[in-house]
Amino acid sequence: MELLQQLRDAIGTAHVLTGADMAPWDSDWLGTYHNTPLAVLRPGSTRDVQAIMAIAHNTGTPVVPVSGNTGLAGGAHASDGSLMLSLSRINRIRDIRPDARVAIVDGGVVLETLQAAVAAHDLEFPMSFGAKGSCMIAGMLATNAGGSNVVRHGNTRDLCIGIEAVLPNGDLLDLMSELHKDNSGYDLRDLLIGSEGTLAVITGAVLKLVPAPKARATAMLAVASLGDALSILNRLQDATGGAVEAFEYMPDRYFDALLEKHPDQRPPFAESYAINILTEIGSTIERDAIPGDDGSIPLTNRLEEVLASFMEDDAILDANIAQNDAQRIRMWHMRESVAEVVLSRDPLVNNDIALPLDQVEPFLTRMGGEMQQVDPDAEVIEVAHLGDGNIHYTVFPSAPALVDPIMERVEDVTLSMGGSFSAEHGIGLSKLPSMRRRKDKIALAVMRQIKQALDPKGIMNPGKVLPEKPIGVPIATALPG
Repeated sequence: MELLQQLRDAIGTAHVLTGADMAPWDSDWLGTYHNTPLAVLRPGSTRDVQAIMAIAHNTGTPVVPVSGNTGLAGGAHASDGSLMLSLSRINRIRDIRPDARVAIVDGGVVLETLQAAVAAHDLEFPMSFGAKGSCMIAGMLATNAGGSNVVRHGNTRDLCIGIEAVLPNGDLLDLMSELHKDNSGYDLRDLLIGSEGTLAVITGAVLKLVPAPKARATAMLAVASLGDALSILNRLQDATGGAVEAFEYMPDRYFDALLEKHPDQRPPFAESYAINILTEIGSTIERDAIPGDDGSIPLTNRLEEVLASFMEDDAILDANIAQNDAQRIRMWHMRESVAEVVLSRDPLVNNDIALPLDQVEPFLTRMGGEMQQVDPDAEVIEVAHLGDGNIHYTVFPSAPALVDPIMERVEDVTLSMGGSFSAEHGIGLSKLPSMRRRKDKIALAVMRQIKQALDPKGIMNPGKVLPEKPIGVPIATALPG
């Protein structure tokens, strides 16, 4: 109770929540992990976060940072005796600099809020996924979030120039540089991005902005194979000067599940196709957006011409091109409903893997045979950010006991084909076994040394990302010399 009083004195009684007031934070988005923290703290400034971390450091109290709580790997799970630090009140857009094309923001700014603010300057923060209405910048940075536009603009890491973070002892690490080039020593910004709150609390960032497209053209495609899809992606990039912003794969069984959950939805085509691609191109050129005499948009016409040539080659079986914003929004709603549709069943094996682009189809073909061996009665629904090789390979086992064997088999195949067992969701708690089994031992040893150096008391989001080292093994055992 003395600890709670110190926290109340530091950030105000109203912002130290206990008991029933913690209900909004009682579980993760999937409902897999249930939180039982000592308190939920809602600091209103970076200075408040510094005060909290200084108190936590002095008392050895674990702290679990949480942003929008939309993670899928249990990275914000808070256990007994820990403090959950919410960034929801640290939510100012500090500055938007149109000429420099940067936004300077607090860590608790919601993605959709930022997108709306920069749109007023004809600019865009080019990151998008289903949780955009609730996810926050700090959480996106902490997990190096991906999304649908990675094919053109990269992950969150690629969109961040500077970062501000509070270290475990309360010190402020101010790396809020607006420089595109800075080779002055170790890149601590990149070290913190993707660290999932295990090294520091991210409280601010300098983010890159890009010109908002004057026009977008969006289409659903049906193709005969994923090999054909990859060829179409490359040809579409060539034909548009690299303007492809998204290239998303959804199989027929995903649409079956979507329509079962939402019977009011319409399928993408009158006929069912095994392989469906949602693609979108964007242009910042004014002439691509000026309607012709017939009201048609030049960029949409260009996409129609390119796709028509592909159909002549039999590379595309069918195509449905959005003719207005309502049709475009409907297409994207089908894709952004994936988490709601696919992750609402139990038991499930939620794989978030990455593969070289030309290995996606061979992986799915091979996994078909592997699943027949492990669990022939399992149901599989895979969707993918096909443009960057990120597959969400979700399996519904016929029995809970098959969850681990299926996960291990997916990992075996993924790594044998040059892939990674974690693409964009992070490690959190759910992928700790994968880290223990699969991550290079030297890499794990180096990560533990970094963690020990920055957080010697082990209070920052303990138990996440890094699996416990074997009892009695020194932290640097795996390092040469």
